[in-house]
Amino acid sequence: MTLARRAALLLPILGLLAFAATPVVSQPSRTPVLVELFTSEGCSSCPPADALLARLQRDQPVPAAQILVLEEHVDYWDSLGWHDRFSSYRLTERQSAYVQHLHLDSPYTPQMVVDGADQFTGNDSTRALRSIAQAARTAKPVLTLSKPTTNSGRISASVSATSTTNLPKSDLYAALVQTAATTQVGRGENGGRTLHHVSILRALQKIGPSTSLTSPISFSLDAPKDVSPADLRVMVFAQQPGPGAIVAAVLSQP
Repeated sequence: MTLARRAALLLPILGLLAFAATPVVSQPSRTPVLVELFTSEGCSSCPPADALLARLQRDQPVPAAQILVLEEHVDYWDSLGWHDRFSSYRLTERQSAYVQHLHLDSPYTPQMVVDGADQFTGNDSTRALRSIAQAARTAKPVLTLSKPTTNSGRISASVSATSTTNLPKSDLYAALVQTAATTQVGRGENGGRTLHHVSILRALQKIGPSTSLTSPISFSLDAPKDVSPADLRVMVFAQQPGPGAIVAAVLSQP
């Protein structure tokens, strides 16, 4: 076989090898967007908002956004016929702080807050998608969370930032999140209904200022006794005072 013939046979093979060796360009990573829902098991208009929150988490319908969700149960419905086992006065206080910061007349449920900056009725899917898409246009510094460990009823982890150059002055919060739960409601406005919850906020703790992220920050949270550690995840987010805008967020992997 002549050299010319060999070269002719090798060219297609070399072309295939060159194509295989071409690096695959990854798609741009999604921007974390935190969606908070203030809700209550005693509120008859809240289940549709709970369902919307679950769909946002499951379907991730906004291509540019990594939607992180927190279901936050307030306690001011508890005296109206049904005690919500997930309710917390601290979450009522958090919602009240948003009411003041966002210049609202009063708290209400269901209320959805996107990245600490935009709020609306929690079952408004059109507004939610528009708000999340808008929030995803703002680039955020990347937070890295270590794999959480459990010891003696406490869940521990550490958080760091790849760079603090573009991280605005803010407070760092660590949240303990129950992945899912179901409740048979016996009384109140939702009496007789079965309610489904996702990403329930069970503990929230300020762990330091964002300026401390020049080195990893370690933290520990008390795990609730009524849920297995396997059903808990850790979220860390940076939020400007107010409470103001969410400027970075990260969620532990299962």
